[in-house]
Amino acid sequence: MKIRKAVFPAAGLGTRFLPATKAQPKVMLPLVDKPIIQYVVEEAKNSGIEQAIFVTGRGQRAIEDHFDTSFELEHVLKKKLKDTSDKEKMQELEAMLQATREISNMVSAAYVRQREAKGLGHAILAVRELIGDEPFAVLLGDDVIYSQVPCLKQMINAYSRYKCPMIALERIPGEQISRFGVIRGQLVDDRLYKLSGMVEKPKPGEAPSDLAIIGRYILTPEIFEILENLPPGRGGEIQLTDGLMELLQRQVIYGYEFEGRRYDAGDKLGFLIATVEYGLRNRELRDEFYNYLRHLDIDTINGTKPPRKANKEPHK
Repeated sequence: MKIRKAVFPAAGLGTRFLPATKAQPKVMLPLVDKPIIQYVVEEAKNSGIEQAIFVTGRGQRAIEDHFDTSFELEHVLKKKLKDTSDKEKMQELEAMLQATREISNMVSAAYVRQREAKGLGHAILAVRELIGDEPFAVLLGDDVIYSQVPCLKQMINAYSRYKCPMIALERIPGEQISRFGVIRGQLVDDRLYKLSGMVEKPKPGEAPSDLAIIGRYILTPEIFEILENLPPGRGGEIQLTDGLMELLQRQVIYGYEFEGRRYDAGDKLGFLIATVEYGLRNRELRDEFYNYLRHLDIDTINGTKPPRKANKEPHK
């Protein structure tokens, strides 16, 4: 069965980015010229997804507004376009109008309210009625992935051959592996691993591999019954990893080591790295931005560089 629906859990409080996230969702923070979540939705669309299901929480209306039609904004842009005769300005306004329309027409969207932030497993359980009996994708807005072939598309291609639940994998350096869920498994095909176990945030030196689980999943409806009956785990939340461990006892799960570069946009440093690298990919900004970065002087920024000595030569 074709994978038509994707779930975007976005009800988190974004505490690592306070106070910036006090009044807006973390996934709506701008990454160069788009909110973080738009990059992830674009990945889903370019992977063949037809319906996006957003799981939101209180105070996260901005996500719904962003992907909705903005009649007022379009009206203002159309009026400015009509009132100008400057060709360069007209092209700029036309590009803005097109970009605005493309966002609202990107995918069919539905929204589910997660009344309490009880974990990723709880967020996925909230979409049960909208998913029905279909396989579906889950994409976490924290993970922005740059790749020639969309990460989810790579996974869907593998799923079409094996028809089993699948999680995305990335090789993580040993000193960072304790921050992730890590798989135990056997390579069975190109970049594809048959899982035999998962360990959530193993201690340094105890990880079963260097392959970490990241925020892309293809799940089947069997996960809902498991999550519904799953006792709360770490932090009193319904953990998806716990549900996947239970599912692994019943059926095969594969892990796919995707090709691409992942950015942890849910971390301040990861967000800054993503901003720099996406800025350097932006055709309008990259030359000036690169020139700025090349001549960046950290001592000048910090105000620790001694002032230049005055020229004692008299002006002629």
